[in-house]
Amino acid sequence: MPSAIFHRVARGALLLGACALCSVAAPTASTAAPAASPAPVAVTVNAQAGLATVPDTALGVNDAIWDTTLGTAETSGLLKSAGVQMLRYPGGSYADIYHWRDHTAPGGYVAPDTDFDTFMASAGRIGAEPMIIANYGTGTAQEAADWVRHAKDKGYRAKYWTIGNENYGNGHYGEPWEADNHADKSPAAYAAGVVAFAEAMRAVDPDIKIGAVLTTPGNWPDGLVGAGDAGTWNQEVLTRAGAHIDFVDVHWYPGGGTAAEALTRTSHIDDAMYLLRRQIDQYAGSNAGRIKVSLTEMNVGVGQNTQPGALFLADAYSDLLENGVFTVQWWNVHNGIGNVSTVAGQRDYGDFGLLSSGNCASDGSVCEPPLNTPFAPYHALTLMKSFVHPGDQLVRAGTDDPLVAAHAARRPNGDLQVLLVNRDPDNERTATLDYRGYSPSTSTAPTVISLGNGAPALGTAALGTATEQTLAPYSLTLVTLHPARTGVGAPGAPGAPVAGAVTDRTATISWPAAQPGRDPIAKYEVYRANGAVSEQLGETSGTSFTARNLTPGTRYTINVLARDTAGRVSWSSLPLTVTTTAPASSSCTVKFSDTNDWGNGFVGAVEVTNNGPAPVTGWTLTFTWPTGWQSVQSGWSATWTQTGRDVRVTSDPGATLAAGATATAGFVGAYSGPNVLPGAFALNGTVCSTG
Repeated sequence: MPSAIFHRVARGALLLGACALCSVAAPTASTAAPAASPAPVAVTVNAQAGLATVPDTALGVNDAIWDTTLGTAETSGLLKSAGVQMLRYPGGSYADIYHWRDHTAPGGYVAPDTDFDTFMASAGRIGAEPMIIANYGTGTAQEAADWVRHAKDKGYRAKYWTIGNENYGNGHYGEPWEADNHADKSPAAYAAGVVAFAEAMRAVDPDIKIGAVLTTPGNWPDGLVGAGDAGTWNQEVLTRAGAHIDFVDVHWYPGGGTAAEALTRTSHIDDAMYLLRRQIDQYAGSNAGRIKVSLTEMNVGVGQNTQPGALFLADAYSDLLENGVFTVQWWNVHNGIGNVSTVAGQRDYGDFGLLSSGNCASDGSVCEPPLNTPFAPYHALTLMKSFVHPGDQLVRAGTDDPLVAAHAARRPNGDLQVLLVNRDPDNERTATLDYRGYSPSTSTAPTVISLGNGAPALGTAALGTATEQTLAPYSLTLVTLHPARTGVGAPGAPGAPVAGAVTDRTATISWPAAQPGRDPIAKYEVYRANGAVSEQLGETSGTSFTARNLTPGTRYTINVLARDTAGRVSWSSLPLTVTTTAPASSSCTVKFSDTNDWGNGFVGAVEVTNNGPAPVTGWTLTFTWPTGWQSVQSGWSATWTQTGRDVRVTSDPGATLAAGATATAGFVGAYSGPNVLPGAFALNGTVCSTG
């Protein structure tokens, strides 16, 4: 089932209020015998591998017009305390039935005191940037333009406007949950609507930013081509409307049958954002690099208001911000009681809200805590406020244990903050921390903020050391370190690098010069990421470097640092991702295609051409899937085998591929995350060009 269908049910109009004379049974403690103590977790924090810079809109949530407490001072105060920097309105799929002028949503519930002016007053009290969803489904470009004019005339700071919400869910692909009155529900029609809305709205206020709805790679309907379409939803929208937008808007509900499974889905983020960026660059035309990415709805699949929700929020927000997403927004402020269960010893109400709605199950058997009681994800968001600050640079961090995740951020004052996520519900972990490109002070204990399973609030103490921390089961731990050296006089960071002349084996990297500090800059050092560590590719006194001996069809993440004549080292540049090509020419050519995709699998084909002067008898084609969630299910016209991520396609015994001839074989592939197609193939050990 598409994730959007799953969370659509959670958007029903719920009347929020206190629950009187209701009781909740205390959760039963686990009686399972404790497991043997796990081995220490090795954490590597690499300040030399810079990631994205934290924007001032990073931490966001959704507001909804059916939330009776949307504009109250208590709710605003709680969101301000949690560090909310961006608020989205009027609420998910309601946006495509909402008419702002008369504050109605035909077919849905609109609570009193939730109109646009009330929302903007709340955003002002919180100090949050608003993001407004213009009604594409049942509205008009003129209605949206009038809304922009109203906001401008009122003096509101309403800069970001998205055209519609999940409009791919209008039935074009067979699943209708999003209202859409247009006769043509294709992505081409939506793209035309985006252009019309953008032109009308910018005629009123040319300074606003316009966003278009895309689907997250690896999530339905990514990969699907509808009847009569020239490409997928993302391809069609970007090709036709890319020149008219400033950002794209995606949602992500990872699903997962268990909390453990749901918490692993953050491993999909890097590849999903990589594919999305590639789609933007490929289809959105010239200057596509200006288009930013927002992720405006997200929640965990299991344990929405207990510790899995908290762990997922901190892990996913961090990873998405590392990938340059300019705002990440939780669904929702309030949502209401759902399926009640016990998760890791804690009562979970199946509530997608950060704050309790204070309501009861329909039969009155179970009630939530009083209205506005913070749930675990609220505390995680509050912890994120302490972790990421506008202007911080996120840096690469990693661990050797799949149950423990690590993220890190470097602050302008020299402090380094390390966020550790222990996804093990049963065992505490001892984390040993190793630093690259950073020397923490050892004279004082670091400040530690933590959130344990079932904790009613964050805890703060001076615990552990810079090199060792104890992580409670199912916990978040934020460690703040001070530098051993101040870094005064060091050069500034080099500008964002760009790539040119990328081939199968080389890539030329260039960057704007760094600002010298106390001493002249002596050289620039160029690094590639290998897991959590950096490997130096080379150095130069100039602002351009050609990396050589690269592997064909491989993704590289590259950073540049400046070093002055006194040996001081700058902060890292922003990262650059480069994917090498296949050889321009070879004795063989391979064409790999996804011919029919259904969202979690596809029919694929490979065409192998012998470019050499002599026939090839008994050929074997090899390639490697880019991720661990891709596989070959079956194949034909050759023998298909897979070991780990490596695939071998072997011809029938005695088959001969004549000079200039092409052999074709097909297969059924499966994937459970972003489907990054392989980019390098070898025929009998020779790397082929691609067609």
